[in-house]
Amino acid sequence: MSGEDDAAEIRRKLSERLAELAGKLPHDLRVAVLAAFALHKDAQNPFYQERVRWLARTLERHDRTVRRRVDEAITRLAELAIAGQHPAGDQRWHTEELRVTLALDRPVPESFVLRRIIADVDGVSEVDVPAAGEVEVFHGGTLAGRAVELPDTLRRGERHEIALRVRAELPQPQWLCVPRQPCDLFDLHLRFGAERPVEVALLEQVPGEGVTSGPAVPIDRAGEVHVRFRHLAPGFGYGVSWT
Repeated sequence: MSGEDDAAEIRRKLSERLAELAGKLPHDLRVAVLAAFALHKDAQNPFYQERVRWLARTLERHDRTVRRRVDEAITRLAELAIAGQHPAGDQRWHTEELRVTLALDRPVPESFVLRRIIADVDGVSEVDVPAAGEVEVFHGGTLAGRAVELPDTLRRGERHEIALRVRAELPQPQWLCVPRQPCDLFDLHLRFGAERPVEVALLEQVPGEGVTSGPAVPIDRAGEVHVRFRHLAPGFGYGVSWT
């Protein structure tokens, strides 16, 4: 914006910038903040309370829950705005959503990994693969060493999904995601099957693999555990351990 912009031009530029930043948020937060600022095409009502009611119907949540989601979305939006347009360090992309399904009731533990990334700069052509063991790409690119080469080079703000199958022995009874880039959402399903552990512990933002204790996580009747994390910090571990 410049000093010569009139009110309409300022609104236009501000709306475009907010929409751009909102595009980096998880889906529910993105919809929440766009509706709150009347930037969503289906939530143009001039009254904020009416937009909240529309959002509650859309997300199938109570009004109070929706207001909390709006507050969280605005906070995340402010963090992105403060960070500026240029990513820190060598961050070229970040993970919008990471979903892992891990089966331990196999001769070799096997996981399916679905990752959706957002390019933070122009020219993103590959994504590193931190997983050890045997890795197969189901869709989203071509495996090249410890990276996946994307089918098309991404421009800043563009999204891309990659699906992997990984087979690898676990060095210890735990599974941790230690992101190198920011990660908005990490969803983990872990299946023990018939041989269930005595206890499963939640590990959230731990400094490394040496940590094994945390809040207890219930195992359901199918012998499965489901945990979810939001806004993962690079360099810290998120997951579960079991004994």
